[in-house]
Amino acid sequence: MLPTLAHRALYASFDRVPSPKGAATHIERFAGTLFNTYAGGILHVLGDPELPSYQKEGDVEIVRFDVECANFLERAIGYGRNLTSVLDAQRDTLELCHFRDPWSGIPILDRPHRYATIYEVNGLPSIELPNTYPLLSPQTLDKIRQAEKHCWTHADAIVTPSRTIADNLVRLGAAAERIHVVPNGAEPSTVRPLLPEEAPPQYLIYFGALQPWQGVDTLLRAFARLADLSELRLVICSSSHRRMAKPYARLAEKLEIADRIVWKHGLGRAELARWVSHARASIAPLSECARNIEQGCAPLKILESMALGTPVVASDIPAVREIVSDERLGRLVHADRPAELARALRLVLEYPDAAREMGLRGRIHLEENFTWSQSVEKLRSIYDLMRRPARAEGNA
Repeated sequence: MLPTLAHRALYASFDRVPSPKGAATHIERFAGTLFNTYAGGILHVLGDPELPSYQKEGDVEIVRFDVECANFLERAIGYGRNLTSVLDAQRDTLELCHFRDPWSGIPILDRPHRYATIYEVNGLPSIELPNTYPLLSPQTLDKIRQAEKHCWTHADAIVTPSRTIADNLVRLGAAAERIHVVPNGAEPSTVRPLLPEEAPPQYLIYFGALQPWQGVDTLLRAFARLADLSELRLVICSSSHRRMAKPYARLAEKLEIADRIVWKHGLGRAELARWVSHARASIAPLSECARNIEQGCAPLKILESMALGTPVVASDIPAVREIVSDERLGRLVHADRPAELARALRLVLEYPDAAREMGLRGRIHLEENFTWSQSVEKLRSIYDLMRRPARAEGNA
């Protein structure tokens, strides 16, 4: 179904919304800012059989492409065609289109248009997809790289959540003067939510997706080195499909720690905050791989942990150092080294007062630098810069 209202703004993303993933949190914040700026708009995203393909919330209309395709690229092409139909119906009124990926960007850019365009780069499919689809051919990956380049070359502005990603885009050929860094954020809380009833007395926590670059395998190997702490548990709150947990469950069995792992799947934000708030430490064991180094990242899990005052132990990579800029704010360790991660976790556990102070300093640092209100204000200023009289149709 196409939107029924005429809109001035559109936000497009090849992501399922809503979902437990951090990407959905980010999209809701950024799209909400766009729609507040333009008094409504269209959110074009992915869906599934459990979500309506069309939804109207006041002056915002949500269009979801919910056709299931076994082939990822076929689904991306179908999503792009659906977006094209939406653009055709709104061609006379749109003033700004904000998109997160080349599957959205190509339909938006490759048509005569008067609207301004923003390419939001949180990740590059040409770098991320080989982890999920290792059989992608070099020719296909090259086509995806060309599509990404086309988007950052022809979009009027580029938005990215970290300086690391911005610097890597410049290295790849993007124009530095058109890149705006708008960090991810979180809402600090001084009120500690109730401990979940089924929570163990002492536990560490990992929350987020389970892709290989998240380093969950390193975390499991590190946790196995804490076997002498028999009461300690590791809680893994996964935002991925349950099937993604199977190889990690097998690894836990091999390491003889399966009975010390507590699995949670698809928790809502309020319930997740309860688990994170009472953890002895929140862990972001990001791998030192192309996705995190050559592309860059902006780990929302670190910000959300700091917002709750939970001590953070994370990999020492450039994108993390943008957030944990001082050793007093969190403990950083070399990536992909289970023994070093285990030692860092042991120190946090053995010195709880110091860990608590570190968590409090982290929350203050977040309040001063990484709240959602600060981030959306930066984004709003970019939207204001993009406001201009409609251009002659045909300028891309």
